[in-house]
Amino acid sequence: MRSRIEKIYMGIILVFMYAPIATLIVLSFNGSKSRARWGGFTFKWYINLFGDDKILNALANTLIIALISTVVATIIGTLTCVGLMGLKRRSRAFIMGITNIPMINADIVTGISLMLLFKVLRFGTGFVTVLLAHVTFNIPYVLLAVMPRMKTINPNVYEAALDLGAEPFYAFRKSVLPDLMPAVLSGALMAFTMSLDDFIITYFTKGSGFDTLSTKIYNEVKRGIQPEIYALSSIIFVVVIVLLVTSSMIKGRQGTGAKKKVSLYKVEKKITSGQAFAIGAVTVFIIMLGLYFGGVFARKSNQLFVYNAGEYIDPKVIDMFEAETGIDVIYDEFETLEIMYAKMVQDDSAYDVICPSDYMIAKMIDNGMLRELDLDAIPNRKYIGEQYLESAKSFDPENKYSVPYCWGTVGILYNKNMVEEPVTSWDILWNKKYAGQILMQDSIRDAFMVAEKRRGYSLNTTDPDELSKAADDLIAQRPLVQAYVIDQARDKMIGGEAALAVIYSGEVIYTQRENPDLAYSVPDEGSNVWIDGWVVTKHARNPEAAMKWIDFLCRPEIALMNFDFITYSSPNTAARELIEDEAIRNSEVAFPSEEVLERCDTYSYLGEDGDALYNDMWKKVKSGG
Repeated sequence: MRSRIEKIYMGIILVFMYAPIATLIVLSFNGSKSRARWGGFTFKWYINLFGDDKILNALANTLIIALISTVVATIIGTLTCVGLMGLKRRSRAFIMGITNIPMINADIVTGISLMLLFKVLRFGTGFVTVLLAHVTFNIPYVLLAVMPRMKTINPNVYEAALDLGAEPFYAFRKSVLPDLMPAVLSGALMAFTMSLDDFIITYFTKGSGFDTLSTKIYNEVKRGIQPEIYALSSIIFVVVIVLLVTSSMIKGRQGTGAKKKVSLYKVEKKITSGQAFAIGAVTVFIIMLGLYFGGVFARKSNQLFVYNAGEYIDPKVIDMFEAETGIDVIYDEFETLEIMYAKMVQDDSAYDVICPSDYMIAKMIDNGMLRELDLDAIPNRKYIGEQYLESAKSFDPENKYSVPYCWGTVGILYNKNMVEEPVTSWDILWNKKYAGQILMQDSIRDAFMVAEKRRGYSLNTTDPDELSKAADDLIAQRPLVQAYVIDQARDKMIGGEAALAVIYSGEVIYTQRENPDLAYSVPDEGSNVWIDGWVVTKHARNPEAAMKWIDFLCRPEIALMNFDFITYSSPNTAARELIEDEAIRNSEVAFPSEEVLERCDTYSYLGEDGDALYNDMWKKVKSGG
């Protein structure tokens, strides 16, 4: 009976441990990009994985950073331990205490500190800064592993070797290092593991155009993980399992050899040779991977650094631009406008061309972060409809800094099978009937817009009393909200995981293709009509290439490709005429009527004081009051 209970208990533990991994592996073979819908068995995500330079680039960067930082940190850490043995006990304890601080300190503090140091020293962020950061936080782990072993080594052996005429390094290598080697290898493995797993320190020191697996996956999670990541994770898991099984088999064979009374010296020699070969093979593989795929070595003279929202361009368009112009595009994606702005404040030359929304463009203009466009270098701007250029004057008064890229409304996406009454008011998002079935935007302005319009306020209000009431409404709504999301709303609604979601109109066409039960409404109280536009940063490293990029995206056929891919409304009137599907060309979602637009307003930049007020109120909402 006891044995059966133990087996059941172990079975439950194994299910909790491996059920998520099994789910991930199954999703890696799902033909649909949505995790909520099974689209049939497929290998295409694995095929795409090995054709995705960005993921392979991140993998290569991860491995080569981990390898180099491990080697450097292990050498420095080991030599430091040897040197410390020559100090007095109190001095040694003091230095060890200092070196332990990075391990005790929060990673985010270390990451921000290193970022500020590199900025003061005017280091260009990228491979070098990430490598230095990884070496810095890896050294204490090597010290932690090597120092206890160092204290157990008898110094008389080393002194005896010197008395017999051995050179100091030779004496150390022959008399001390063999005893120290297990601890050195342990410290190296710890450093390698910490480097592979690190996210926070890498995030703050990586700069633009450089990713490791951790930062790549983080970006994917925030927007909705692509199936290629499932495939990569599955491969990594299988490789680890194979290594563990192989290791067990080797140990088993060695055990069998011991029963046959094989010399212990020979067994150890074989193990050492095997380990040396394995380490050498892995090292060569990592270096070759880094040389072939790694952003570490893939630097070109004619580069354009682009910063855009997630899944907001057809990848083929980037390839076409590179093929036509010979310009190498380094393409990064941001989750929210606030994150984008914080990144630009940190390094205002990190990107050449960016795609923010209306109010953020106004904020960047006000803070002197943008340069005026050379309109002579953007002749295809003529295809942008005059009504959109006129609307853009609300945030770019003379159309000098931006060219409209996409536009749309914010409304409510709802499941007709789960919502019975008409969706004509924001009030429905406060209906207790839908508790746990409501998705809100994890965006300050969009969340407050809902509460402000519901009360009849302006979505650009800075009245403290009005904002306080709007914040109180959002706090009262919190128990009904399933989650505050960005792009995740799309998959949740497709899979029927929620009944109602505040969403951008551009997501609607795609979600309705995947789930015909979904409908969209812009409430009667009004909403936000937004315009996103391309801008060039004040300290762009390649402004000429940035102008070519904007002009390229203004071509009607290119604008059509982007519309077909992202399904966000295009201000390019010539591109709209090229849409073959009449239902899409005349869609009320993609191209709403004047009646809908008349009750919608654009966001304005509210100034530093206004932003601070909204941020304070948002913190109040997120903390529950």
